[in-house]
Amino acid sequence: MRRKLIEQYFQSLLDLLAALPFVESSNVNLEKRGDLVGFVRGEVEFQDGSSLLFFRELIDLRAPIQKVMYAYHYQKADGTLIFRYDNTAHHQSVATFPYHKHLQSGGVDASDAPSLEQVLREIEILISEDQI
Repeated sequence: MRRKLIEQYFQSLLDLLAALPFVESSNVNLEKRGDLVGFVRGEVEFQDGSSLLFFRELIDLRAPIQKVMYAYHYQKADGTLIFRYDNTAHHQSVATFPYHKHLQSGGVDASDAPSLEQVLREIEILISEDQI
């Protein structure tokens, strides 16, 4: 069963994207780097023209499960940033360093590492409330 863990994780991401009605299209590349480690890179376009670009994760499923690296860059159709989650170590004053969220205003907030599902649910709320 352990051999299939990274494949199961990959499939769960693909299933999630396929199940969401506000997702217009997605392009996801999956790279297995061992039985428990994988790299995911992709782009998702939404029905309103906004997109999740530069979505990437380096995931390690060994206990404790961790995202070694991640970024979720969400933007309007015209390229304007709405938000970006990442763990690049460049905002040392943030309480959750290196984890943080870049805001449309240009500010940076403390943030734990979100899952792709959490990011997509946040996007769904913004789209449904027409807040972008």
